[in-house]
Amino acid sequence: MNTKVGQDNKKLKKTKMLKSTIDKATGFEKRFENVGTIVFENSSMASKAVAKEIADLIRVKQAQKQPCILGLATGSTPKGLYAELVRLHKEEGLSFKNVVSFNLDEYYPMEPDSINSYVRFMKEQLFNHVDILPENYHIPDGKLPKEEISDYCNQYEAKIEALGGIDLQILGIGGNGHIGFNESGSLQNSKTRLVALDHITRVAASGDFSGLNNTPRTAITLGVKKIMEAKRVILMAWGEGKSNIIKASVEDTVTNLVPASYLQVHNNATFVLDQAAASKLTRINTPWLVEKIVWTDKLIRKAVLSLALNLKKPILMLTDADYIENGMSDLLADSGPAYDINIKIFNKLQNTITGWPGGKPNADDSKRPERAEPAKKRVLIFSPHPDDDIISMGGTFKRLQEQGHEVHVGYQTSGNIAVADDEALRFASFVCDYNDKFGIENKEAENIYKKAETFLKNKKASEIDIPEVRYIKGLIRKGEAQSTCYFVGLPDSQIHFMELPFYETGTIEKKPLGKEDIQITMDLIEKIKPHQIYAAGDLADPHGTHKVCLDAIFEAVKQLKPKKFMNDCWVWLYRGAWQEWGIDEIEMAVPMGPDQVLEKRKGIFKHQSQKDGVVFQGSDSREFWQRAEDRNKETADLYHELGLSHYAAMEAFVRWHY
Repeated sequence: MNTKVGQDNKKLKKTKMLKSTIDKATGFEKRFENVGTIVFENSSMASKAVAKEIADLIRVKQAQKQPCILGLATGSTPKGLYAELVRLHKEEGLSFKNVVSFNLDEYYPMEPDSINSYVRFMKEQLFNHVDILPENYHIPDGKLPKEEISDYCNQYEAKIEALGGIDLQILGIGGNGHIGFNESGSLQNSKTRLVALDHITRVAASGDFSGLNNTPRTAITLGVKKIMEAKRVILMAWGEGKSNIIKASVEDTVTNLVPASYLQVHNNATFVLDQAAASKLTRINTPWLVEKIVWTDKLIRKAVLSLALNLKKPILMLTDADYIENGMSDLLADSGPAYDINIKIFNKLQNTITGWPGGKPNADDSKRPERAEPAKKRVLIFSPHPDDDIISMGGTFKRLQEQGHEVHVGYQTSGNIAVADDEALRFASFVCDYNDKFGIENKEAENIYKKAETFLKNKKASEIDIPEVRYIKGLIRKGEAQSTCYFVGLPDSQIHFMELPFYETGTIEKKPLGKEDIQITMDLIEKIKPHQIYAAGDLADPHGTHKVCLDAIFEAVKQLKPKKFMNDCWVWLYRGAWQEWGIDEIEMAVPMGPDQVLEKRKGIFKHQSQKDGVVFQGSDSREFWQRAEDRNKETADLYHELGLSHYAAMEAFVRWHY
């Protein structure tokens, strides 16, 4: 640890005072964590709190006529932070003239004007919008000859040391716990250097580079030693996808396998999280192990199901001793004996199972997930990408159609960026061959093909597709979606291609959700007047498209709420190929037999462009149909382990109350 930190008690006191700005923003206290951990309702609130701390520090340094030395991060996590700092500059006069910044890392090799360079990122997100002096921001140089990197890294550290060290270091966290590009295995005294990127890290970045093959294998990163020498460190993390590594970083032992865990021994570090990223923390996931709680129905269900699964016992086999020995004696005292609690939870779980997702006509629906009436419902399934409907709820989709409901599908985006270049060229070539075979003269089609061919053959890594190529890719996915709907039995009049404008950028980076996106969504809902809406609640989608699409639906539903037809509209959330609802969250489980599993697979196979080498594979090497089958089987197996009937597979849903 830098000895200057210990010597300068006054500065340390001030940074701790600034830290209270964040601490006061939430009622949570440190529990099982070995480092300060603050949880906010959402990433927006968290980003604003961190921005306020940075702004306060900048102003304190200005009053002292000293430079403010900031360590900055890149990636999606700090975007909200930088947006708020820009707002503070423009609307509240926060000046950055005394700020000197050092970025954590840069891909290597990387030209500074490349679309994926961190130089470009920092300029677009922050530097171009505030009054920081160009000579005062420093970002590792990704275009250096390799033999010069070692000396350059030493000089980078020397500049930081000459300024007295970093006052406040901002960090994100990788899926393997890396900070900066200090991957698993990095030592606590590691220096600034050229590193090889972990496969997990490259997979996470591959979307930005149009595939893993184009993703850099190396990067220059600030070493762990310099990060740990910072006077103050704030690590930010958002989303469920980070929840497991966050728990490992703050609750488990300090290890070089999870570099973020080193922050446990820093004397002024804080993890700033949204609720999703904090969801696996002991005090949040299992609060009954931490303190005496008020046992709500939701918590009782979660605790009992967790207990049964941990002990590998069916619910009805749990005993009083099981409750007592696993931190649930107060629940037993309040609501016991175990037999009574077990019966209650077993019945609730059993009542989530239904083979009638649209409701069973002429049946008692008091204990069923859905209403019996109207017997024939209008159903609107929203699909963020053209295959999410069949991947995530294909069995339910088909059953709704077979049971006589009027099923509509709204494909929210074209999904064009997920089509490989050679697929686009193959389809364009097919059109020309088709015309030639049947004697159809179409010079324009030939010109489009030649233009697309020329572009794709000379396309640079991460270059945005020209409009013609994007449209061809969109047509491919549109045709596949139509094939799926025909397979299920829908007519063209019940297939809706929404093409929400936020998506059409040609890159992984989308535009913010706009009024037009919401209006298109409202118009479709109002046209159909559905009794059921199904929407993707899978917020672990690495592209972020699912979240924007869900936000559009939520906002549309809220604005339409005063309409009379909305009184009869229920909203069900499904999850996609990336994750599943927790067993304690599920409110409707639709079982499938072996034949129905195979039928769903056939429906997924209609999306040929997404087979045998998906552009955005994520960290899971399985194809989407395999993920879906495995996940549906795992859900069915969980129900069976808990003592309920054994099905081949299950699709799960949670109701959203608006």
